[in-house]
Amino acid sequence: MGARRNARLHLFMRIAALISIALLTSLGHGECLSIEQTKNEAGARACVSGKVLKVVAGRGVHFLNFCEDYTKCPFTVVVFDRDLRDVGDVRQLEGKTIEIHGNIVQYEGRPEIILRDSAQLKGGSPRLPPVPKSYDAERRGKYSATAKNSGTTSTKKSKKPPRKPRDTTDPGTVD
Repeated sequence: MGARRNARLHLFMRIAALISIALLTSLGHGECLSIEQTKNEAGARACVSGKVLKVVAGRGVHFLNFCEDYTKCPFTVVVFDRDLRDVGDVRQLEGKTIEIHGNIVQYEGRPEIILRDSAQLKGGSPRLPPVPKSYDAERRGKYSATAKNSGTTSTKKSKKPPRKPRDTTDPGTVD
């Protein structure tokens, strides 16, 4: 009876593996939605494909805009400055057609995907170079004036010369 149980378990494991592979393959090669098709997809995990017309830096955030007038655009991609290290230099996406995978959320009545990692960009999407070390996200894409050529800044304080010891003897006492 134990051999029969092991055979069933082995068969079940093989079937489960084949189903998993089939599902992953179909998800990886599935059709991406256009930006217009995202309107009623809030809460869904999806792939969205479109041409990034402009990358705009705001206060603590970058927007990938797919329309000339972003206020009339049905979809956008948001990248928070804290995620730039994991995403890369999103400015390189301007003018390119991308595929982004993620959860579609509604923000102020418009669907968007938050890009947190470069792994969300798939298919024909370009590989992004890392954000330059001297890139200053607080200054909206400007390079830091304090950064050296190596991209690092010195945080060491300059050493002050040692102070001379004070005379701590009481001037009123006589030896």
